[in-house]
Amino acid sequence: MASLPIDTAKFTGIICAVPPAPRVANRETGQLRVDRDTGKTVYQVGLCLMAGSSADVVNVSVAGEPAGVQLSMPVAVRDLVATPWENDGRHGIAFRAAEIRPLSAPAGKGAGQ
Repeated sequence: MASLPIDTAKFTGIICAVPPAPRVANRETGQLRVDRDTGKTVYQVGLCLMAGSSADVVNVSVAGEPAGVQLSMPVAVRDLVATPWENDGRHGIAFRAAEIRPLSAPAGKGAGQ
């Protein structure tokens, strides 16, 4: 299925709700998931996406450890995409980003910049 880009500039804030953790590919062996393109370990970060008076927490995968990202910290997210999936009658949406970093943008930059 096609990946759908998400315009993070539309959010009023993005905060780390669950700190980065490496994704496990095989629970029996403890083998970590590795990005096919970069060879880096894939991390999962729980992000609180806020827009107006609503907020949702989604798990976002990113290749490589998001350095400096900690619980309750505002973050910037680059190239966030949502990919619908279905497997053996189960279905959902997988979120992936090219980068998640602590928000330290100059004044005037939004959380998605």
